[in-house]
Amino acid sequence: MSEQTPLSRHPHPYPGKLITVEGIDGSGKSTQLQLLHKWLESKGHRVFFTEWNSSELVKETTKRGKKNKSLTPTTFSLLHATDFASRQYHEILPPLKAGMIVLADRYMYTAFARDVVRGVSPEWIRKLYSFAITPDMAFYFKVPIETAISRLLGGTRGQFKFYEAGMDMNLNPDMTESFRIFQSRILAQYEKVVDEFHLITMDATKDIEAQQNEMRRLVEEALKDYKPRRGTHGRRTVFWRRFDEPKPE
Repeated sequence: MSEQTPLSRHPHPYPGKLITVEGIDGSGKSTQLQLLHKWLESKGHRVFFTEWNSSELVKETTKRGKKNKSLTPTTFSLLHATDFASRQYHEILPPLKAGMIVLADRYMYTAFARDVVRGVSPEWIRKLYSFAITPDMAFYFKVPIETAISRLLGGTRGQFKFYEAGMDMNLNPDMTESFRIFQSRILAQYEKVVDEFHLITMDATKDIEAQQNEMRRLVEEALKDYKPRRGTHGRRTVFWRRFDEPKPE
C-alpha cells in the first residue's frame, strides 16, 4: 500500500472482539460464519452478526440501482462505503463497546477487491475506508474459481446475479463466462489484500467440518484472554445519580 493511504492497522480500543470473513461468492464463508456463530453462543458468548450491504440507510437505493442496472463503479463503491459506515457506527461499535463478539460477513476487504476490479483506484478506496476499525481476526476462504461456479450453479438458486457475474463490465455476453472472468480477477486482488493486511487464509476446498474445526481452534486460541463482560465504553451514566439526594430531616 502506498504511503498516501492512512488506513489504520492498530487494534481497536474496545473490550469486545471483531471477527470477519472474506471470499468470493461460492467460497462457503457464510456457512462457516453461521456455524461459528452457533458454536460461540453455545460457549456462553454474547454474539452480534452483521453482513455486507444490509444497512437500512442505503438498502433500497442499492436495490433500485441494481434493478435498473444504473450503478456505475464509483456509485456502487460509494453506496457500499455508506452502508459500511452506517453499520460500523450503529451495529458494530455498540456491541464492541459492550464487550460482545461481533461477526461480520464481509468487511472493507471486499471493497478493496471488488471495487478495484471494477476500475476504482486502490489508493482512493483505501482512503475511503480509512475510518474502519481493524478486526481482531479476519479470515479469507480461498477457493478455485471452478469450485465456486460448481457450488453456486448446483445450489438452490442455480444461476448467477447480474452484478455478481460482473455483467455491468461487458466482459462476456455469457453470464457464466462473465462470472468466471470477473471473480477470477477478484481472486487475484484478494491475494494482494491477504498479503497486505495479513488475513488468515483458509482452504475452502476442504469439507465443511474440517474447515469449521480449524476455524474454532484459531478463534478459541485468540479468545483465551477475552473476558466476556460489559466494558466501560458501554456504560451509561444515570443522570440523577450524579447529584446527592437530600437527606430526610
